[in-house]
Amino acid sequence: MRRKQLNGQIFYRQKNIGNYIVDFYCHAAKLVIELDGGQHYSADGRAKDEIRDKFMIDLGLKVFRFSDLDVLKNMDGVLSVLYKHTIPPAPL
Repeated sequence: MRRKQLNGQIFYRQKNIGNYIVDFYCHAAKLVIELDGGQHYSADGRAKDEIRDKFMIDLGLKVFRFSDLDVLKNMDGVLSVLYKHTIPPAPL
């Protein structure tokens, strides 16, 4: 996603949505990507993420969370998941 695109879809980094700033956002795919560091694995962090995710889902957005380790060690797997969810719909 260095060119801010995946599958022809544009992604925005550090995008404001409501009172939140998401790591990556794709308007066309209605997709939010969060990259989680260690602070997200505490009880408090998980509770805050749950509230945040519900807010995004209530807006009709899909939320994907990946650990920093996933991104560092399994970038192909991460991109494969995202690729499947950014395929533009076929024209009618």
